[in-house]
Amino acid sequence: MKKILVLCMGFIGMPLIFAQELDVSDAVRYSMDEIQGSARFRAMSGAFGALGGDMSSVNINPAGSVIFNNSHASLSFSSTKKDNNVGYFNGLNSTSNSNFDLNQLGAAFIFRNNNLDSPWTKFSLSIAYDRSANFDDNWVASGVNTNTSIVEYFYNYADGKRLDEISALPGESLGEAYSEIGSIFGFENQQAFLGFEGFILDPVQDTDDNTSYIRNINGTNFNQRYSYASRGYNGKLAFNAATSYNDRFYFGLNLNSHFINFERSTFFSESNANASSTVTDVDFENNLLTTGSGFSFQLGGIAKISEELRVGVSYNSPTWYRISDETSQYLATTRIENGNSVNTVINPNVINLFEEYRLQTPGKVTGSLAYIFGSQGLLSFDYSVKDYSSAEFRPASDAFFSALNTELSDQLETSTSYKFGGEYRFKQLSFRGGYRFEESPYKNDNFYGDLTGYSLGLGYSFGDFSIDMAFSQAERDINYQLYSVGLTDTAFIESKFTDVILTLAFSI
Repeated sequence: MKKILVLCMGFIGMPLIFAQELDVSDAVRYSMDEIQGSARFRAMSGAFGALGGDMSSVNINPAGSVIFNNSHASLSFSSTKKDNNVGYFNGLNSTSNSNFDLNQLGAAFIFRNNNLDSPWTKFSLSIAYDRSANFDDNWVASGVNTNTSIVEYFYNYADGKRLDEISALPGESLGEAYSEIGSIFGFENQQAFLGFEGFILDPVQDTDDNTSYIRNINGTNFNQRYSYASRGYNGKLAFNAATSYNDRFYFGLNLNSHFINFERSTFFSESNANASSTVTDVDFENNLLTTGSGFSFQLGGIAKISEELRVGVSYNSPTWYRISDETSQYLATTRIENGNSVNTVINPNVINLFEEYRLQTPGKVTGSLAYIFGSQGLLSFDYSVKDYSSAEFRPASDAFFSALNTELSDQLETSTSYKFGGEYRFKQLSFRGGYRFEESPYKNDNFYGDLTGYSLGLGYSFGDFSIDMAFSQAERDINYQLYSVGLTDTAFIESKFTDVILTLAFSI
């Protein structure tokens, strides 16, 4: 059958479209909006929705830019560190990853209205870049799995599929077969192909129409090691306009451009000494490169109820992304044949290019309160609501994306977050602190836990120039599922995020 389809494809002149391996975690990854921001912003845990007067506050409430008395600019450098403690069956591993980067840059230009009869006293135009997610991470999970082997991953994809749709044609190289099977039948058949050609599976009958397979890894006690490494970022560039009415009401609009660059590499190895297994060792590598761009908008307002009390509200629209994925794979196995060890390597040297797809992330509503103690300090509070179950892959009419969107609705829910921040000023010196809490977007928060964090900071003003520093730390626990089918065991990860941020800000 595969031979007939290959000939048909050659006649038509174009490959059939096939779906990639996407899951709920992909939607969650690109829906998170962890604005890293300036040092003052981070020192107060991002509770700036009713305050403004900071370049990163523009990403929370667009009205915040017009709070500046004069044109203002800032840039921030961050040193980030992520510590992971990973448990997998009887194994425990600890890893750490750190990097240094420019994470914030922006400027606001203030224009005053000289018409004393107009209530519109000033307006601002600004541009602000903030890194909204840092994907740099690495960890290792290892232990003895007493129940499930990697064979189940390949078996689940092969079961029910014809042998001639998951195997190479006579005289066809493994790389050519892997590429053609992907183009004709898709991702699932490619995985089954690796399992069959790697001798992890054997057909019950050696015929083209065979659809049943035998596992060549059996028994218990499988030594497993899973290495995860990722890097990249999600960036946000906001073009902002805001205005002030009688210096009591402030209104703003953001038009945002978003950028995704995500690279992930996983390497799984398994060994066993079970007498019932003919395959004793498996190495399995998967690589992913995701790039994308998107658009969103924000609306916001701040009301000065009194000289001390301010109220803010803002709306973040969904982000509409266009995303492209590239993947590559590698498999190596060792089996016992006639008393000898035989190695098989399947390295197709093929990059799978998938059709561009779209993702709509959920919108968010934020309500804020702030109390200003004159020139001595302030207290601030933000409360946000985001419905992650409204995320959607498109085109929704596609059967694959339709099923995936059903999973999003079933597994995700509305998440709330709140942030507290405070600042005390003594002459030119400012002392800051904050606390934040974010609910898990998953209905089962054992799978992806809540995030809690605190922050501290100092700032010193030289008049038109200031230096600010912040220390921020947060924790979240995750049960990471190794594969979506077959080997679905999880590694328990305790993650601690630590940031040190330095900001240089000045009037312009």
